[in-house]
Amino acid sequence: MIIFIVVLIMYFLSILGNMLVAIIVCLVPRLHTAMYFFLGILTFLDNLYVSVILPKLLTITMTGDTSISYPGCFTQIFFYVFCIGTEFFLLTSMAYDRYVAICIPLHYIMMMNRRTCLILAIICLIIGTFNALMYALLISRLSFPSFSEINHFFCHMNSVLHISCNDSTCIKILITIDGIVLGFFPFILIITSYMYIISTILKIHTSAGRYKAFSSCSSHIIIVVLFCLTSLTLNMKPETKFSQEKDKVISMVYIAAVPMLNPLVYSLRNKDVLRAIKSSLN
Repeated sequence: MIIFIVVLIMYFLSILGNMLVAIIVCLVPRLHTAMYFFLGILTFLDNLYVSVILPKLLTITMTGDTSISYPGCFTQIFFYVFCIGTEFFLLTSMAYDRYVAICIPLHYIMMMNRRTCLILAIICLIIGTFNALMYALLISRLSFPSFSEINHFFCHMNSVLHISCNDSTCIKILITIDGIVLGFFPFILIITSYMYIISTILKIHTSAGRYKAFSSCSSHIIIVVLFCLTSLTLNMKPETKFSQEKDKVISMVYIAAVPMLNPLVYSLRNKDVLRAIKSSLN
């Protein structure tokens, strides 16, 4: 019951918070910028994958029925991989937006126009979709026992591969390579962007100017640290005897906690969003 209540609260806060941020971004013209366009897509992805995973966990904790159908497991894997992969590149696009805004502000309107934002968003979604379809195709070719137990609270890729009747070494190698290409590569791009951003901020003569520039990036930095580090830690760490038990804890952090914290970070640490919420309430 304790687990049920905690997960239910996290799920409720995640859905409510992300929906609130998305509605505010849509309704307030001042927020119709590249950063908040990407944030709107991010809130949709957060709500999508928590809705695919957490309701089933709530059902398990309430009824004690731990069974899941093959299509249900397949659906969890597809949307989980799709959302995680797409979010990595969305966060990279948001870092690029901050780089242009701070390092080359005179060209911001020209470089980050609606067409550019739409192209970047479509590229992120296409990469996420193809990545998810690749894993879906590989798993569909594996065979499984008629009854088997997944040592996880959802159909996580590595946990499903553990119960496969086939040799899944090639898929595990692919997961590692995929993590480097679709995980570390965007993370390195984000770090590189912020190296240029910090260098530019330090050149600003006034403390007020430096604070304003840094505050426009602080929300994004927090989300990157929470999401990227937990995701990369889960998918890239070496297998050990107790790794699956650690996987459950790390998974809960970024499946339930990170989507719940995202709207709080972007509302409490962002003056534009706070002003938009106050004006909308008024």
